[in-house]
Amino acid sequence: MLLTLDKQGPLYLQIYRALRKVILHGELSAGSRLPASRAIATELGVSRNVVLLAYDQLRAEGYVSAHIGSGTFVAQQLPELAPLPAATIAPERSIQHQVSAYAQRALQARSPALSSAGPPPRYDFSFAEVAVDTHSLEIWKRLQNRHARSVLGGRSDAAGYGPLRDAIADYVFRKRGIACSAEQVLMVNGTQQALDLIARVLLDPGASVVLEEPHYAGARAVFLAAGANIIAAPVDHEGLNIASVGQRRARLVYITPSHQFPTGVVMPLARRLALLEWAQKRNAYVIEDDYDSEYRYEGRPLEAVQALDGAERTLYIGTFSKHLFPALRLGFLILPQPLVQAFLVTKQLADRYSAMLNQVVLADFIAQGHFERHLRRMRTANQARRKTLLEQLEQHLGGQIEITGTNAGVHLAIWLPGVKPSQVDGIIQQARAAEVGVYSINPLFYKTPHRAGLLLGYETLSEAEISIGIQRLAQVLRPYLERAPTTTAIATTEDSITEPFT
Repeated sequence: MLLTLDKQGPLYLQIYRALRKVILHGELSAGSRLPASRAIATELGVSRNVVLLAYDQLRAEGYVSAHIGSGTFVAQQLPELAPLPAATIAPERSIQHQVSAYAQRALQARSPALSSAGPPPRYDFSFAEVAVDTHSLEIWKRLQNRHARSVLGGRSDAAGYGPLRDAIADYVFRKRGIACSAEQVLMVNGTQQALDLIARVLLDPGASVVLEEPHYAGARAVFLAAGANIIAAPVDHEGLNIASVGQRRARLVYITPSHQFPTGVVMPLARRLALLEWAQKRNAYVIEDDYDSEYRYEGRPLEAVQALDGAERTLYIGTFSKHLFPALRLGFLILPQPLVQAFLVTKQLADRYSAMLNQVVLADFIAQGHFERHLRRMRTANQARRKTLLEQLEQHLGGQIEITGTNAGVHLAIWLPGVKPSQVDGIIQQARAAEVGVYSINPLFYKTPHRAGLLLGYETLSEAEISIGIQRLAQVLRPYLERAPTTTAIATTEDSITEPFT
């Protein structure tokens, strides 16, 4: 126990007052045992007899009671004249706790909670959860046990474990068409750290950042905390249209082109090339967040924007947390060569290096082919879930809603014609009462949206659970949709949406 003596009067009274203060402040609760007198004497460097005198004084005033053979305990009932704990006494002066301008912006910009408090509902269409594949988990455990003894005593390079960066460079070349060296790969603790590093290295307060509208709120929070001005560029059926920015200048453009979050639309080649041309002319950088491109069910995969970039204007973010285990917290940044050193130094200031054991295990997991086999299993399972979800939406809500984002990823968006965005929270509460979890698109807009929409993730639900969940959701939605104009058919393709989602 850490006791602070006031250096006023005899030593035993100083100890008595220090113990009395601890008791009255509730640090030692009623009935709790005081430390042994010998332990306090050793801690304070005094004679044990001095401590015993302090204990006798406390006992005489009714603050403690002694039990032979058991020790000294705080009294169950403290003396009536005992002063109130300091927490209830008004301080003599007001203490101002000031934080930096960055912290103030961060407090204002923090991402809104997209999930409700309390336990998740029985049929939870969460888009943030990841299904854990038990087969992959067992392989991961074996690899982890194999490396634990040798790795835990070692250290890593700030850029990341070399063999893992080699494996990532090889993987993105084969799967995404990205030609990069391992030196350009920087390991990070997930997408959020990647965005934070980008903001620290490339943004000064007052710079502008173009965001898709709607967009990933975690990115918006990072850029606002950095002091950036947000330019919200509306998303249509082909994703962000950089022409909508006009002549405004920006330092960064943040996009999710392979499966736009949250609408799910895919940015076509022509628009990707136009974006790169715009960035090159304005000395801007494109942040490509490729959070779930591995799950594609229809159409030919497009090359990553980074693979099309011949001017080194693109920073590519990849993550393993969305595909393996949420707690893994490992992702990577592929950087333009001229920026590597600046990012490396900034990463070293933040955390030295990412957890070594997970990096070593992941390197083996990729090199031995487990990662790609894992993705094939999950893609097959998610495709079946997706099929069931679309069938149930067609059966129970066909002709009344619009759907986007069906050809990739593990979530889709449903849009509710005629329903006001202000009504969405009520819909969510009613759905939760029916044990169904759905999530509003409203918080993912920077400006007030004009359309009402819901996000439905499906990776963690079985096909049977999806069927029951949609049936219950339809019962909640029907009263709202019956009052709205109906569409001729349910929309399930991106080209069915011909105007911005805002």
